[in-house]
This record gives sequence, structure tokens and C-alpha cells, in this order.
Amino acid sequence: MPIPLLRALAIGLLLATTPLQAAAVLRVGVADGSQPCSFRKQGSWSGMAVELWQRIADQERLPYVLVARENPASLLEATRRGELDVAIGCITVSPERLGSNRFSLPFQETGLGVMTLRSRLDLGVSLLQSLLGPDLIRLLLAYVGLIGLLSVAVWRVERSGSKPAAWEVGRRRGFALIFQVLATGPGTNTVVVTARGHSLVFLAYLVRIVSASLLVSYVTINVVRGNQDLASRSVRSLNDLAGQRVAVRPGSVSEELLRGLNGSGLQPPIQLRKLMRVPDADSLLAAGTVDAVMADDIQLDFLLQQISDKRFGLALRDLNPQSQAFALSPTLNNASVSRINVALGRLKRDGVVSQLRRQAINGW
Repeated sequence: MPIPLLRALAIGLLLATTPLQAAAVLRVGVADGSQPCSFRKQGSWSGMAVELWQRIADQERLPYVLVARENPASLLEATRRGELDVAIGCITVSPERLGSNRFSLPFQETGLGVMTLRSRLDLGVSLLQSLLGPDLIRLLLAYVGLIGLLSVAVWRVERSGSKPAAWEVGRRRGFALIFQVLATGPGTNTVVVTARGHSLVFLAYLVRIVSASLLVSYVTINVVRGNQDLASRSVRSLNDLAGQRVAVRPGSVSEELLRGLNGSGLQPPIQLRKLMRVPDADSLLAAGTVDAVMADDIQLDFLLQQISDKRFGLALRDLNPQSQAFALSPTLNNASVSRINVALGRLKRDGVVSQLRRQAINGW
């Protein structure tokens, strides 16, 4: 048999016995404890980012396997090294990360928030502060002054009526009795008998109810306002976190931001504490382990929706708003990157990303 024919037969046999190469299975990294973006629920992965990736993979018919990682920082590191092809989650595309990481098309923008806790004694503290406020003192002095003037008027008008100067209790106690009756209400029929005297008593009644309404309104408004201020532990800017214990996820944008703030010379420096899972934030605050927790707005909003205890709240929000996207390995081929971005852009255009975000905030 000729040699060319033998060579052709050998190649044919080799091709016939070699299976067709299957499509590459993407290694997709995901981190637990990042509600509502990615988390384990009854043994299965759930969350906004997981659902978004599943839709992309279904549309583009991309085979993949989910690989668990500790946190977003470890996801970025594994992706950068090529150990993962894609890292999914609400991963912030910060300027510092852009220099060393590859990202997909951004799918949303969000900022950072600071969550704090007000103690059960804060309402009492707020009430005490309201009672000691100068405005309330001025209001009380005005009320006492008006009642005093009306008492003098009653004393003069009743000189020929109930004759308070001739009461057995004496002149001073007689005036004090008139003042007490006009200030409190009961006993008006014992101090006045003339028509003008009754008119003054009615005027004192009007002063009393108007003043009482003003006092109640003042105290209520200032207690609520003071309680809201205490809820934020007077945190109105990042500089107010100086010296406080703030929990952040390791390697997160929150940690980078606070480290940079400490590096700028903030005194006393912020004491950073590890937050392994965002859902642990309320437990850490309630236990007094930390004074505040910093994480993405979307994560803290989701957590607050799940907490029935209204002592928790956001002191700051919308800090450093930046885009969020999936991280991509530098070794991932351009064709796959293009397919991922096209599908992601389509889902954004059709409102799917916005819908998933709303579902995430309201509780997955």
C-alpha cells in the first residue's frame, strides 16, 4: 500500500478515535456573607449577582462551575492570578483596583454607608437634653410671667369682690393661691366673684392650654430630633469616626477608604475591626464590640430590612459612589469577555438589573 495512503488512513483513525473538544467550563468565584449580592441559602447560592450571572450564562450558553471564596478581596486575588475566570458579586471598581484587575461592563453604581446603634437610654438622654434646652426655659419663663401678670390683675380687680387682701391666709399666701389657681385650673370659683375676675380666669385658661400645646410640641420635636442625632452617634462625616471602632470586610473598599483616612493624619486614628459577614453587623453593634460598621449601601439597606430592632440605622450613606462589576481573569479569552459584556449590557437595557436590585433591597 502506498505510503501517502497509509498516512491518510492513520490520520483518519486518529481523528475518529479522538473526542470532540468540549466548550471550556468557566471557573466562577463567589463569596458568602455578602447579602444581598451573594450568599448561601439552604446550601444553594443566591443573591442579586448570582442571579445576574445565571441569566448571562443562560443567554450565552456558557458552562461554568461555582467556586467558593472567603471574601471579595480573595475573589479579586484569585481572578488576578488566573485561578478563577470570573468573580461575581457587587465588586466595586475603584481607581486603585483598575490598575491591577480586569472588569466587566459595570452593572450598577452604589456608595458606602455607616451603620450605628442607639442605646435604649438614648430616648431618656434626648428628653433630658430637651428639658435643659434654653428654648424650653424661655418658654416656661414666658408662661410664668403671663400667669404672674394675670394674678396681679385678678388681685386688683377682686379688691371689691373676693377681697384677697383680707383672706385669713395672709396677703402673700393669698397672692400665691391666686397664682396657683390660674396656673393649674382647679379652684377658680374660690378666688374670683366679679365678672371681670372671671374674664381674667378665662384668659388664664387660654394662656394655659396654648402654653401646654407649645410645650408638648417642643419636647416631642426635640426628643425625636435628638434621638435621631444620637442614632448616628453624632457621626455626620467620616472625620467623626476618629477614635471609634469600625468594622469592615478585609480587603474591601471600605477598609481602603478608612486606612487612607488614617494615613492622612486623622487623630485619634480609626480602629479597624474585621467584619467577616455583613449580616453579622447588627450582632457586633449590639454586643458593643464595635461602634460602627461600614459597607456598601445596598448591603446595609438589605440588612436593615431584615432587622426588627429599630435602634439600628444609617448615620452616613452615599459615600464615595462608584461603579460595581464582575472581575475577569486576564487570561480569559476576548470572545468570552465580549459575550459576557454584551449579555450584561442587554440585561441593563431591558431593566433586568434594576429589577434584581429592587428585589435584593426588599429581601431576597
